[in-house]
Amino acid sequence: MPGFELFGDKERDQVKDVLDSGVLMRYGFDGMRNGHWKALQLEKELAKRMQTKHAQLVSSGTAALTVALASAGIGAGDEVIIPSFTFVASFESILALGAIPVMVDIDDTLTLDPSAVEKAINANTKVVMPVHMCGSMADLGALKAICDRNKLILLEDACQAIGGTYEGKPLGSIGDLGCFSFDYVKTITCGEGGAMITNNETYYKNADHYSDHGHDHVGNDRGAESHPFLGYNYRISELHAAVGLAQIARLDDFLAIQKRNYSILRNALEPIKGVSFRRVPEGGVENYSFLNFYLPSESITQKTHAAFGSAGVDACFYWYNNNWHYYKKWDHLRTMKSLAPVAKEVLDGIPDYPEGHFKQSDHWMGRTISCLIKLGWDEAEVVKRAELMATIIKKEL
Repeated sequence: MPGFELFGDKERDQVKDVLDSGVLMRYGFDGMRNGHWKALQLEKELAKRMQTKHAQLVSSGTAALTVALASAGIGAGDEVIIPSFTFVASFESILALGAIPVMVDIDDTLTLDPSAVEKAINANTKVVMPVHMCGSMADLGALKAICDRNKLILLEDACQAIGGTYEGKPLGSIGDLGCFSFDYVKTITCGEGGAMITNNETYYKNADHYSDHGHDHVGNDRGAESHPFLGYNYRISELHAAVGLAQIARLDDFLAIQKRNYSILRNALEPIKGVSFRRVPEGGVENYSFLNFYLPSESITQKTHAAFGSAGVDACFYWYNNNWHYYKKWDHLRTMKSLAPVAKEVLDGIPDYPEGHFKQSDHWMGRTISCLIKLGWDEAEVVKRAELMATIIKKEL
């Protein structure tokens, strides 16, 4: 998956261009930069690629989610529905604004179950945030219909799914807002970075200001700019944007490699009785960054995962016991452990999930293995890997 595996001359040339100008900040210093605006250029390329009117670059995927929520006016006491299988950034971005993350079950897409979303909606619900984990998507048609009926914002967390599509549209562009991560282990990388996309002019304008201390970016004298409202610093640097500019030009090449490697692995596992695969909603196309498959039981899945490790099959994840991505290990969220006092709205509103509440999620996650698709594998290496994985699975079934 990571674009850093194929760093080359294009990335080096873009970074050298910034260093030669001496301007590493995305705003100001107009006379020094010789007309080079890497962040602005990457925003234009990203908006074009994602078929949206606007893109706003920020410092990380977490920042993108935070800025997106803030741009839509989400704040104290507002509820945001998220899946139980995600990355901690999803709830961190919500809590940073004093809003309340409300987790609901996933289904066999490994992300939001629309029926669980519908049951969780109340008067405080403002946003539904599907998280397109491991390169594939939720049932966006059903979720969009739910949001339209209830006048809710649909915010796509597409941080792990750039290049995937739904009904011919890029993931991230279907909702009111979409977010991407360009950190070191994403399909394309800036080293650190992220972006928000939208067709909503107000959200874009708010994001542009909010991510740079509230600057309105009017005129060519940064020191004289007005501040229409409070903001914070979520800026990306020109150096990071330069790397991303080279990488986005290579996205189709990366996706083709991922699809080739994914297909070799899947074709080897598909004939095995007892192996099934994550459901991709009708009309959806993965970005092929992970192969996600199910085994018949939790115990078989755990034994198979352990056998992969013993045989040297790396990059296979059993998220069910993972500290990063599944609710079972998020004790700091359950107990609201924080360095500073937590807002009253959050303490009063955060759900107290009883034991067994996410039984449906446990059913799917307990039987899932996710295999990362690397760009650096050559075809012969993938074939060998696929044969070894198939042999191990057959032995454990």
